[in-house]
Parts: sequence; C-alpha cells; structure tokens
Amino acid sequence: MEGILSGIIDSLNGVLWGYVLIAALLGIGVYFTIASRFVQFRFIGEMIRVLTEKPDFKEGKKNISPFKSFCIGAATRIGTGNLAGVAVAITLGGPGAVFWMWIVALLGGATAFIESTLAQVYKIKDSTAFRGGPAYYIEKGLKARWLGIIFALLIAFTFGLIFNSVQSNTIALAFENAFGMDRLVMGLIITAVTGLVIFGGVHRIANLSSVIVPVMALLYIAIALVVLFINFAELPNVIGIIVGSAFGMEQAFGGAIGAAIMNGVKRGLFSNEAGMGSAPNAAATSTTSHPAKQGLIQSLGVFVDTILVCSATAFIILLAPAFQSGDVSGIELLQNSLDSHIGGWAGIFIALAILLFAFSSIIGSYYYGETNIEFIKESPAAKLIFRLATMAFVFIGSISSLSLVWKMADLFMALMTLINLVAIGLLGKVAFKVLKDYEMQRKAGKNPTFEPSKLGITEAEAWEDEEEPEQEKAIG
Repeated sequence: MEGILSGIIDSLNGVLWGYVLIAALLGIGVYFTIASRFVQFRFIGEMIRVLTEKPDFKEGKKNISPFKSFCIGAATRIGTGNLAGVAVAITLGGPGAVFWMWIVALLGGATAFIESTLAQVYKIKDSTAFRGGPAYYIEKGLKARWLGIIFALLIAFTFGLIFNSVQSNTIALAFENAFGMDRLVMGLIITAVTGLVIFGGVHRIANLSSVIVPVMALLYIAIALVVLFINFAELPNVIGIIVGSAFGMEQAFGGAIGAAIMNGVKRGLFSNEAGMGSAPNAAATSTTSHPAKQGLIQSLGVFVDTILVCSATAFIILLAPAFQSGDVSGIELLQNSLDSHIGGWAGIFIALAILLFAFSSIIGSYYYGETNIEFIKESPAAKLIFRLATMAFVFIGSISSLSLVWKMADLFMALMTLINLVAIGLLGKVAFKVLKDYEMQRKAGKNPTFEPSKLGITEAEAWEDEEEPEQEKAIG
C-alpha cells in the first residue's frame, strides 16, 4: 500500500516540481526584488532595529511583541529543513543544491517582506489576539473567499499534519541513531508533550518559541563555527565545489545541474518558507505601529534561516568524509558528519538539537493550522478535532518511512505555494504602497504609523477601527 501511495505522490510531484513551481518562485522573487528596489538588502539595518525596539504597548491578551512574532515564524522555519532537509538536498542534488538554497533565500527575502506585510494589512482581531495570513488577504484583498478557504485547508493539512509528521519522523530517527531508542516509544513521548503545549494557545506557543529558538539556533551555529575553524584551510575548496556543482561543472559529487536546482529550491523553500504563505500567519499576530515593520522582520528571518543555519549544516556535511561514502542520508548523514569533526558525542548533540528544532516547529506549525481552521469556521469542535489530528500525525510520522513523509511534504507544499504566489503577485502593489509610506515617515524622523484610508487601502479592519494614534514621536 505504501509503495502505491509513494508512486502516486511521485507522479504528482513530477508535474508540480517540473520547473513550473521553481520558475514561479524564482521569477516572483526577482520581480519583488526589483520592484521594491532590493528591500531585503537596503533595510538590513532597519530590520535589526525594528526587531530589537521596545514595544510601545504592554504585552498581554491581545498583544504579541514583534520579537515573539518573529520567534513563532522562526520556530517553523528553523527546524528539520535546516538539518535533515539540507542533508537530503545534498544527497539527491549534490553540493550544488546548497547554492540554489542560497539563491532562494536571497530572492525570497523580498517575497517574505511582501507576504508578511500583506498579512499585517489584512489581519483581523478576535477575542484573544490578532489573526491573519494568505487566507485572509485572499478574501479581503482579492475578494475571493472560496480561494481563501482552499488555501486554509491546504495549509492546515500541510503544516498541522504533514509537516509535523516530518518533524516527528526526524526526531525519532535521530534518537534511534544516537541512543537506540525505539521509535514507537519516542513517538508516544513527542505526541504527549505536543498535546500539553497545543492546548495552551498562541501565547504559550509564543512564550515557548521565544526561549527555545534563539538558544538552539545560537548553539548550533556555535558548533558549526568550531567545525569551520578546525577545517578553515578546506573552506575555499568546499565553496568552489558548491558553486561548480550548481552549474553542472563539478560532477565528481553527482550533482547534475537539474538535480541541484530542483533539490536546492525544494529544500530551500521547505526551510525558509519564503513565498509558501506560512510565515505570514505568524507575522499577522504581532502588534505593531506599521505593517512594513513585520514585513522587515520576517525578511530577516529568511536570512537567519538559510544563510546562517542551513549553511552551517552544509559545511558540516561537505567538510566530512561521510558524504562521499554515500552510505547514509537524512539526519544520520549529519550526525555521522559531525561525529567525524568533533567526536562521538556529536550524534547525541544533534539528536538533542533536532528535538529542540523540530519540536518548536511542531508547535509553530500547529498554530498555522489552527488559525486557518478558524478562518473557515470558528468552531470549538473543529479546533478540538484538529488538535487531535495533529497529535495523531505526530505519532504516525515518528514510525513512518523517511522517504514517504518527505514526498508528501513536497506535494502539499507545492500546492499551497502556487496559490500564495498568485495571490501576492496580484496584491503586490498594496505592499509597495505600504513600503513607500514607511520609507517617507522614517525619512521624516517619525515612528511610522499606518492609516490605510490615506493610502486608498480598504478592508484593513484591524487598522480601520483603531483609535487615533498617539502623537508620533521622533526617532533618534
């Protein structure tokens, strides 16, 4: 049965990933980069300033700070894709896949800005927090609720169920490889802990993510820097192999250009999510004075995810002999590679890192699913069923084969990405207006505030019923 299902999924992936989605993803990234005048590069300093600025509100029932919103987004970005995903990309596409992951991130920074800014513009208020994302801006901006419902169903299934099975699968494999732990037992443990957290709501998710994500990312990058220092003399050679393989010039490591591009873009998208339509759900939760602020923060998240964390994984693997042997793949390849660099404890470290990375992704992914279930219909029964289904898929993923869960992830990721790319392509002009407004206010020395009616933007209900903003304060 699994073989038949795998064959069907392979056929569908072949159609969707036969360069159509790749061309659309890269093409829209180029368009947004040029149309925004390279927003992802011009505003790097501003991104850091906005992320670290002190909120001018008290965090509480309805208010989630930009930093915590960034962490919810990073919790899903920084996960299995950064570790096992990079290993899979290198195994299937050669070292050149890493180069195309970089390209996806560099162009994706502009795409992430557009989609997250739109999520802020069209977000709504509920009784506990702000909510938003592609389903909401499709309904309000494109006046197409039917398409918003289709997207909501896809993202709820993709993130809440399929992607979470990928995360639990990687955790279980890592612990089996490091400790010999039975995957069934590990699956039960992960499922139980997931249930404890997801019944606590978005603020528990935000609080958990704001602690776990920065610590785990910094620790992992620190280990990678140690590896780079130890192997510094080999670094130019590895970079040369990555670039050469990206264009089919270096065949010694099996990375033909087609495989390199396809696997690099696939795994890059799975990792940083730019254009997929997932991170905007986190961006919409933030309380901020201007939508562009959250767009800038989520753009920064793409760089942190891919340029820093994914590159760290790639160098660890390519600087080790385990890759050349071809005996292992996925998370085991990373564990064995790090073993050769820093000793036998590396496998244990990666297992623990994967536990933190992947579990925070499970929690963040669940939130994306929940907010889209609520878009379709606010029903306590539907939310309960979704929570139980999430826990079921976490368990199923932990005992399923590595190949099947990744193939299913690719399929549903492609479907939701295509819908989102169409939506943000049509609504991009709204985000450009918001960016221009933000730039003008910053040049005037103001803390930018957002008044949609002055920009001719309608359906921005979370902003339309706000009280008159306080007198704008000068920024030093």
